[in-house]
Amino acid sequence: MNLSEFLKKAEDKGFVKVIKEPLDVNLEIPHIAYIEVKKDNSKILLFKNPIDRKENIKYDIPVVMNCFANFEITEFIFGKHPDRIAKDIEEILHIKPPSSLYEKLSTLSKLFKVKNAFPKRSKKRGECQEIIYKEDKVNLDVIPILKTWEKDGGKFITAGQIYTISIDGQFQNLGLYRLQKLSKDKLIIHWQIHKDGSHFFNEYKKAGKKMPISIGIGGDPLYFWCGQAPLPPKIFELLLYGFIREENPILVKSITNDIYIPHDLDIVIEGEIDPNEFHPEGPFGDHTGYYTPVENFPVMTVKAITIRKNPIYMATVVGKPPLEDKYMGWATERIFLPLLRTTAPDLIDYHMPENGCFHNLLIAKISPRYKGHSKQIMHALWGVGQMSFLKHAIFVNKDAPPLTDYYRIAQHILNRLTEKSFLITEGIVDQLDHASYEELVGGKLGVDATGGEVEKTVEVLDDETVFDMIKELDPDITGLKQYMIETANPITVISVNKTKPVRIIFEKLKKFSRYLRIVIFVDEKDNDLNNPYMLIWRVTNNIDSLHDVWIEEIWGVDATGKSEIDGYKREWPEDVFCNKEVIHSLMDRKVIDVDDEFLKKFQIIRI
Repeated sequence: MNLSEFLKKAEDKGFVKVIKEPLDVNLEIPHIAYIEVKKDNSKILLFKNPIDRKENIKYDIPVVMNCFANFEITEFIFGKHPDRIAKDIEEILHIKPPSSLYEKLSTLSKLFKVKNAFPKRSKKRGECQEIIYKEDKVNLDVIPILKTWEKDGGKFITAGQIYTISIDGQFQNLGLYRLQKLSKDKLIIHWQIHKDGSHFFNEYKKAGKKMPISIGIGGDPLYFWCGQAPLPPKIFELLLYGFIREENPILVKSITNDIYIPHDLDIVIEGEIDPNEFHPEGPFGDHTGYYTPVENFPVMTVKAITIRKNPIYMATVVGKPPLEDKYMGWATERIFLPLLRTTAPDLIDYHMPENGCFHNLLIAKISPRYKGHSKQIMHALWGVGQMSFLKHAIFVNKDAPPLTDYYRIAQHILNRLTEKSFLITEGIVDQLDHASYEELVGGKLGVDATGGEVEKTVEVLDDETVFDMIKELDPDITGLKQYMIETANPITVISVNKTKPVRIIFEKLKKFSRYLRIVIFVDEKDNDLNNPYMLIWRVTNNIDSLHDVWIEEIWGVDATGKSEIDGYKREWPEDVFCNKEVIHSLMDRKVIDVDDEFLKKFQIIRI
């Protein structure tokens, strides 16, 4: 199923919204997609007439965004519910020697699915190679590459499938890394230090050899999902594609290198990386909802661009939640549950809320069998593949409410916390994490809420009374909102106009421990104390538990932006906002149909 076939089937089901109005690749198209995917039952967007007003370009290639627009469409892409795929994986993991004819046939059926996973190499050219541009005909301007955010360093390919091969030719990898357009034949590859593509690059750099690379765009949307699948190192991600589709993926050789790519991609960009050529990349508004700072990354020189007839350019938009990765992440967490259980057998279920940016927050349901078992599982998960980037993990018992019933699960957790519930340790963090005081290494917080209910020891007063009581303590305090006051451990969120370390304010608040249990500090700027969804996004992004969590007479969390006054030496990033003028123009032209309340709810523009 190539991208055109997928869109035809999706359109027949009413999943696609076609936009024929000429719209700019600079901000307009990505802003529209950014807003659409935040709606209930959002749709795939097909932009028929992309343009670049500044460069005076009218593109011949349409743009599709939000292929993973909602749960129903995501299941449609997979062809089955992700839980069904997880069950297939679990059955294979637990195959036993058959003892009867029926069991032999059943085992053969399961093994046949594995057989279908292996890619087949075709000697023919693929659909993706119907049109070939080489040498002086190479020009990235034929592709409608988008600029998503006003302060981005340029245009970025956001849904590129990055195909690389180890220096000995033994292993191939598919990853998803953003690519910044530098010129008509140069791209900057942002692969993080922990990723397989970066590991391959280090091999070439050590040998002093140029590294081949092929970038796929489009094709079956499932290719894109496979690129982010948390498989073990040196396992080619398209094996998972074949397993899910139950058919061997067909690969063809790139025109200018020995990397094999899916035959039905829409666009392929081939080239090489000189291990000595780097260029400043960024800033870029990333999936954390913040701009990542400018850093040097390798440069790819484009040797060829191959295109299928009537191609479609696939892109995604990242930023503040909820976005397309909400649905991609849902599929990932369901499908990979059986593999996590091989490391933590007593793991019943887990969930990574999208407003925790996935790697910032996990809630897990376990069946603890002995004292300290939950903390053992915490350490086990922090040692597994991409789970090692996880910053905050909360564990509940098997009798807890459903993990996606957020209000009830929050009640359940808060009714079971004592000062002994918390484990703070140190480990690796995602390279995009800005809260750690040291790049790549930071605090990890585990919360054990598997015990019984605890006694409530705080006296609850109304918000106005509490605010009047504490605002005299320090002039930096500007606002207050209490949450979950019916639980044993109510949460008080305090906004500050920060002029000094928040720890100083925290110490003053201890005199009111009779009325306070969990106190979370946020900056007054750009935070709405009445918006818990976005507060969770802000808090889980902004804390390094080694420095910002204090379990004392009261429990404090410093989720403010950090600077040198906090002993923080790195550059604290800005969070992303859509361009206000562009949004209002699109609203006036009836291209988007949301109101100011919607914009405020998801902090789309700075109010």
